[in-house]
Amino acid sequence: MDLVLPLWFEIGSLVILTLILIGDLLLILKRPHIPSTRESTLWVVFYVTLALIFAGLMWLIAGPEYAGQFVAGWLTEYSLSIDNLFVFVLIMSQFAVPRRYQQEVLMVGIIIALILRGLFILAGAAIIEQFSWVFYIFGAFLVWTAWRQAFPGGDHDDDVKRENFIVRLLRRTIDISDHYDGAKIRTVVDGKKMWTPMIIVFAAIGVTDLLFAIDSIPAIFGITQSAFIVFTANIFALMGLRQLYFLLGDLLDRLRYLHYGIAFILAFIGLKLVFHAMHVNELPFINGGEPILWAPEISTWMSLGVIVLSMAVATVASLVASSREKKAETADAAAAVVAEEKGTPPTVDGPGKL
Repeated sequence: MDLVLPLWFEIGSLVILTLILIGDLLLILKRPHIPSTRESTLWVVFYVTLALIFAGLMWLIAGPEYAGQFVAGWLTEYSLSIDNLFVFVLIMSQFAVPRRYQQEVLMVGIIIALILRGLFILAGAAIIEQFSWVFYIFGAFLVWTAWRQAFPGGDHDDDVKRENFIVRLLRRTIDISDHYDGAKIRTVVDGKKMWTPMIIVFAAIGVTDLLFAIDSIPAIFGITQSAFIVFTANIFALMGLRQLYFLLGDLLDRLRYLHYGIAFILAFIGLKLVFHAMHVNELPFINGGEPILWAPEISTWMSLGVIVLSMAVATVASLVASSREKKAETADAAAAVVAEEKGTPPTVDGPGKL
């Protein structure tokens, strides 16, 4: 069942969202600063509320099914974007980006992500329209991505290392200064025009966005085949990501089980895609080219419930584990202080034990 929306709604939505993004960018350029927790919270609440209002309009204009598809797609992309923040933190740290100018870097990264995802969405929609069997490939890819997410065999540092080739290539081909010049990408050193390290940061962010787009676009096509919903869900997921980066801050390190929740969501959507491919099967070597009707049909609202529950469980489990670890560290520190006050003699091991 294809989504039918008035043309004025689609065009109007994209125009308004573009104006909001431009206004956000101009605000950063005019007043670079480190946003406070209160400011970041207000912006995140604003963008979340905006997404929910958009879902409400979708409900009124297109019905609950499509509103549910948008919310499920938005939450999926939002959860994947939060995982993206881990890598952004590592990139900022690796290249020692001054905190005052990290907003500009994040905004450029978001714009690059929107462009790349827009291209992937157009290509994905065209491929799906012509070849229904691509759902098998998308589904298998997401299940493999889920496994890689749950059992990475390393940590997020591996994602940063992938950009080293681009960084080395830039350093060999262009002149790059040793120091930043504000948020500029070009500067003058001893009368010679050079690029600043900011160009390397933008390149690293761009490669990261490309890698995440490859993972995220098949995931949302498992929820809806509407290119409009896919694109708007991505826009709303990326809007507010900059403020979320400053709001979460050190909390990212405490979300130790988040990748398990994301992996479960990707695996679930991957299976949903495979089931959908079985329903519309046209491959002659599978069931004689006939649809496989016994495959279960997973509804949009079931998908939404699984996504919300997975993220909630992963977040709560992470915070509980972090709280217990912090209490244990506090108790150990208190015990050490008490022992020191009582003058407990140190224990000496080895041949000279007393």
